[in-house]
Amino acid sequence: MDYKNVTAHAKANVYFDGKVVSHGITMEDGEKKSFGVIFPGSYHFGTEAAERMDVIDGSCTVVLDGSDEKASYRAGEHFNIAANSGFTIEVAEGICQYVCNYID
Repeated sequence: MDYKNVTAHAKANVYFDGKVVSHGITMEDGEKKSFGVIFPGSYHFGTEAAERMDVIDGSCTVVLDGSDEKASYRAGEHFNIAANSGFTIEVAEGICQYVCNYID
């Protein structure tokens, strides 16, 4: 994925002792996205806005808050998270790279 005419936010958001790292961008129209890398492990994130997570490299498994169902995703696939919710994401091996789209 390539984005043109964006403002890149250079300072990284670093979570879980550096096991998850993301950077933000703001599109020309004001839309915000983040993208980053997740190293092996299991991590829980809460959401304020609804999100669409596009997996662009690697793979992961996800359990949405309120569900016991574990779903697997790999490069080229995506999953959605409701606003004011959360999810647990697990990377078994390698790395998982993603783009997070915040949905109003």
